[in-house]
Amino acid sequence: MALTPLEVEAIMLSLRVAGWAVLVSLPLGIAVAWLLARHRFPGWSVVNGLVHLPLVLPPVVVGFVLLLLLGRQGPLGAWLDDWFGITLAFTWQGAAVASAVVSFPLMVRAIRLSIEGMDRRLEVAARTLGAPPVWVFASISLPLMLPGVLTGVILAFARCLGEFGATITFVSNIPGETRTLPLALYTYTQVPGGLDGALRLMVIAIVIAFAALVGSELLARFVKRRLEG
Repeated sequence: MALTPLEVEAIMLSLRVAGWAVLVSLPLGIAVAWLLARHRFPGWSVVNGLVHLPLVLPPVVVGFVLLLLLGRQGPLGAWLDDWFGITLAFTWQGAAVASAVVSFPLMVRAIRLSIEGMDRRLEVAARTLGAPPVWVFASISLPLMLPGVLTGVILAFARCLGEFGATITFVSNIPGETRTLPLALYTYTQVPGGLDGALRLMVIAIVIAFAALVGSELLARFVKRRLEG
């Protein structure tokens, strides 16, 4: 059966939310992964725990914390509204923030493992020859960690597409604004005669998630072979 306009709208909104969530969080993800992989400092375990906390917290808790902090009456939300006119709660941008927070640990972990597996002798050799740190990072470190970066990006993107609890708590379920694919599927399960629509969206969600997982593995292998070659 063909998708309805509302279903297409939910899918496209999910892709937009997931894309922006990953794009905005990627620089911070690389920085945090580098910090955790290359440095040991007082409070390292605390920082590592905070980064991975969204993995073990119920997503509804994450959404509620975001609502307290970034809602119109929250300390950060009020500041953003007063100074920049930015409102995140109950908007698709807020859905992107919620998705980014929930998926951030997956991105960081994939990148961190890639950094820890790098051969640091290449970086040391480049620095010994007088290369500046920025050049070493851009020309040696970043290409070597690229498989982990790509894996982290795709896994985070897939996680964003499946985000439900934090999103519905922080931005609600507003048609055309915050009703992403999981929220649209949930809506279908709550109304009489919504079984067909729920089944269609379920199949689409499974296909997208599976394709993302397979794609991340194939892409990481391809980049690794190119680097080794």
